[in-house]
Amino acid sequence: MTALLPVVVAITGASGAPYAVRLVRALVDGGRPLQLVVSAHGLRLLQTETDLGDLAGLRRHVGGEEWDRLVTVYDDSDRGAAPASGSALNAGMVICPCSMGTIAAISQGTSRSLVERAADVALKERRRLIVVPRESPLSAIHLENLLRLTRAGAIVMPAAPGFYHRPTSIADLVDFVVARILDHLDVAHALGRRWGGGAEVELE
Repeated sequence: MTALLPVVVAITGASGAPYAVRLVRALVDGGRPLQLVVSAHGLRLLQTETDLGDLAGLRRHVGGEEWDRLVTVYDDSDRGAAPASGSALNAGMVICPCSMGTIAAISQGTSRSLVERAADVALKERRRLIVVPRESPLSAIHLENLLRLTRAGAIVMPAAPGFYHRPTSIADLVDFVVARILDHLDVAHALGRRWGGGAEVELE
C-alpha cells in the first residue's frame, strides 16, 4: 500500500482556535499524517481560546500515541524544514485559522516564516492551499488580498458555518467548517450532515 502523503496544517493568530483543534483531531482520527506549524501568535491563540494551553495540551487532546505516529511539528522560524521545499511532497496545506497578516504576506509573495514559505510552495507547485480566514468586517485591502490568492489557485474558505443543519452547540458550528475543509482535502469523515436535494442526509 502506498503511504499517504502528509497534509501541512498551519495555525496562525486569527481568532478561531477551536477550528484548528478540531481539524487536527479529525485528521489524526482519520489516520492522516500531518506536518504541523504553529506561529507564535497561533500558540497564543491556543492559550487564549482553548483549555489546552500549548502543543503538549493539544497532543494530550488528540492522543499521545497517535500524535507521535502521525504528527510532525515544525518551528515556524525553520525555513529549511520539509514544507519549505517543493521537492518534499505533501497532499496540500491548510492554514486554519489564517490571519489577515498571513494572507497579505502570501498574496504578495513575501514569505518571512515557515507558514508563509510553505504556502508559497503550495502555490508554485500547484498543490491545494486552503486558507480559513476569520475576520469581520473585511476591508478593501483584505478583499483584494483574498482575490489575489484565489486567482493564484488558493481556496478561500472563511470560517462561516451554515445553519441549515440546525446546530445545537458550538461544536456543531465548528464541525460544519472543518467538514468543508476535509472535503476539499479529499479526507473521508462523518462530521455533521450533508444537504441532499432539499433534505439533509447523514454522512456515511
